[in-house]
Amino acid sequence: MARGSLRAALALAPLVFCACATTATATVAAPADPSPIVERPVRHARAGNVDLAWDAVGDAHGKPLLLIMGLGLQMVAWDDAFLDALAARGFYVIRFDNRDVGLSTNFDAWGDPNPLQVFDELRKKHEVHAPYRLADMADDAAAVLDAAGVRAAHVLGVSMGGMIAQELAIRHPERVLSLTSIMSTTGAPDVRGPSFETIAAVLAPFPPDRPGFIRRSVELARTLHGGGFPFEDERVRRVAARSFDRAYRPGGVRRQLIAIWLSGDRTPALRKLTIPTLVIHGDADPLIPVDGGRATAAAIPGARLEIIPGMGHELPEPVWPRVIDGVAALAAAAHAP
Repeated sequence: MARGSLRAALALAPLVFCACATTATATVAAPADPSPIVERPVRHARAGNVDLAWDAVGDAHGKPLLLIMGLGLQMVAWDDAFLDALAARGFYVIRFDNRDVGLSTNFDAWGDPNPLQVFDELRKKHEVHAPYRLADMADDAAAVLDAAGVRAAHVLGVSMGGMIAQELAIRHPERVLSLTSIMSTTGAPDVRGPSFETIAAVLAPFPPDRPGFIRRSVELARTLHGGGFPFEDERVRRVAARSFDRAYRPGGVRRQLIAIWLSGDRTPALRKLTIPTLVIHGDADPLIPVDGGRATAAAIPGARLEIIPGMGHELPEPVWPRVIDGVAALAAAAHAP
């Protein structure tokens, strides 16, 4: 067990005793929850016994760009307008549901891990059994590229998706033309992590009903909001509603989190990469503090670091042009002779 894994697990100890408090305020009419929509059909890839739902936007002859989403989030968390903007810049944009979320294979048969039990096992230096690690999720991403008929792609990942993107570049460097890692980190034990309160907010249970799920999603998004940009209440509600209607499978979050803990420090492997890399991070990120972005950029030779003032653990719409310009410039440099 890597020291970083144990350190991450130690952060869970207070969860048994933590509760998120709310303060009474004047009654304000809540916004109406978004109406259900009809989602377009997905395509399917196979990685061993795992089925992966994916789709794509843009010209199939364009520059392939694989998007990898973060912890517990489905591919519909990528805003349609963001995808269209990338496609307008000549990208063939591929997105997918990570295993254990959305319409991809779930691992509910493994159960929903109890944080206290996991902490106790790690404290005793016992082996923790888990259905997968980040390396398996990176192999899933490679399988999606296979299904899309793409030999190599530009890869962009956010949060846990950034970790998977890093792992993909480590395990399958020939499949990655360029790497964009957003609000992510290296897994190194000496990189500052989140506060106990932030971890508690992320792992607090979501209600099983649609209105409750949407309300809880907004509360969590406000916790992760950096304050430097307007809070996008309507967009958060829209994504939450789509996610609930499409596939409400809450059990994967803790299993995905354990996959992160057990995957250890990628720093030594990242130092061997020769892939054009852009690292983007907000300086107000409470879940993966900006130290994670700095560590990622420092580990990858030649990586460019962009720190966005006021951005939390989020990708607000005003930031999209900067991200898209960065990805386009990186892709152009990767293709330059």
